[in-house]
Amino acid sequence: MRAAAFFGRDIADCVVCPRLAAHLAALRQREPDWRNRPVPAFGSLAARLLIVGLGPGEKGANRTGRPFTGDVAGELLYPALHRFGFASVAEPLDSDKSANPRMRLVDARITNAVRCLPPANKPTSAEIRACNPHLAHEIAAMPRLTAILALGGVAHQSVLRALRLKPAQYPFGHNLRHDLPAPLPTLFTSYHCSGYNWRTGRLSRESFERVFESLRTLLPRVAEENIPA
Repeated sequence: MRAAAFFGRDIADCVVCPRLAAHLAALRQREPDWRNRPVPAFGSLAARLLIVGLGPGEKGANRTGRPFTGDVAGELLYPALHRFGFASVAEPLDSDKSANPRMRLVDARITNAVRCLPPANKPTSAEIRACNPHLAHEIAAMPRLTAILALGGVAHQSVLRALRLKPAQYPFGHNLRHDLPAPLPTLFTSYHCSGYNWRTGRLSRESFERVFESLRTLLPRVAEENIPA
């Protein structure tokens, strides 16, 4: 089945990428209580901010069914979102280690460049391209979208591909801002908030939160009751 067959539809049953589909099928046998399927975005299409990561973590989003929930990356992302008013609570997990039902995003949405868990957390170039129409459709479906935050180089290139822009014209780096041609949203970039980047010191909580300080210069806080559902 071609990727276009799923364009604009619920991705829960997408099996376009044979390697990823086989990997998830094997995990469903081993861990039947996990999601082990493509992970949908989290947050409203009416949001002004879209955050794009690489893909689900095996014991994170692939287990809980919510992006950045259950792995180290979420331990950086969600507290930052809460501190800067984009999330209702700081803790992504409930007491039983499932997705916290009290977690609500405020004027933000989180998605991934690749919706399925890849073996060894490394999607192929073909798999990244195959999933790109989902991201392009998602961006097009957000009428108030003002800013996109790309977490990591793969997310950065995927966003530019979805917007039909050349990555060479918009280099990747930490806490960079790219004013894209109108009427496209402004693109912000950050090192991915992965456990590897955190442990090696490439990214600290302080340097990561400076990205959200930059975002707030473009997206001032608004009263939640004034945000469309």
